[in-house]
Amino acid sequence: MPTYQSSSSAATKRFAKELAQKIISARGGSALGGRNKTAKKAVITALTGELGAGKTTFAQGFASGLGIKGAPSPTFILMRNTKLKNKPFKNFIHIDAYRATAPDFLKLGFKKIAADPDNVILVEWADRLKKIISKSAIWLKLGHGKKENERTITEVKSS
Repeated sequence: MPTYQSSSSAATKRFAKELAQKIISARGGSALGGRNKTAKKAVITALTGELGAGKTTFAQGFASGLGIKGAPSPTFILMRNTKLKNKPFKNFIHIDAYRATAPDFLKLGFKKIAADPDNVILVEWADRLKKIISKSAIWLKLGHGKKENERTITEVKSS
């Protein structure tokens, strides 16, 4: 599995921003908001890792890559929907599953959200929702590095 070594919060944000931009490009995005009509469901990026491993920092960089300034964590509201302009996606759904379970998110309409190709979704604490997240999701495990500000970001297969 590919692993990225991040030496700082800024490097983690930069990696996440580049990933978001690749997702937009892969969906057929352009400066004019081109749209791939063959997409059948949302694109989901699922983050796992210990407390303090950089999931929220990653989410901030990811949001920046989608053109969003400032991305407060939805820890207490569970899910935040931000409308996107001039992108191949219409909505960025940021989920923080730290305080909830899969049944909670099913009640909030997760299946419908995940089925909508107009959505790009980022899930923090995704391991708590593993049973309801599509196998096609991009799974990333964030971990602490050897030094205080170092982090590892490893692509993992869903199981």
